[in-house]
Amino acid sequence: MFVIITYDVGEKRVGKVCKKLREYLDWTQNSVFEGQIQKGKLTKCLSELKKILTEEDSIYIYRIENPNHLRKDVIGQNRSFDRIFL
Repeated sequence: MFVIITYDVGEKRVGKVCKKLREYLDWTQNSVFEGQIQKGKLTKCLSELKKILTEEDSIYIYRIENPNHLRKDVIGQNRSFDRIFL
């Protein structure tokens, strides 16, 4: 499946959440990750994230079961943080 994950977490946990998500998905914008992932790996990723989060944090997961129905339009520069920083 294809997923888009966004997060809003406390400043002290941003780095940990970002690092964890980079193990599983592509970092596309600040606080936004996306990519293909198997259901089992997504479950593992979310379980690991829950250990980092507190009650004030939030993570949104958008699941696209059929990527044929996904259309992504980018206005402006199509950024990939991996390409910018590597």
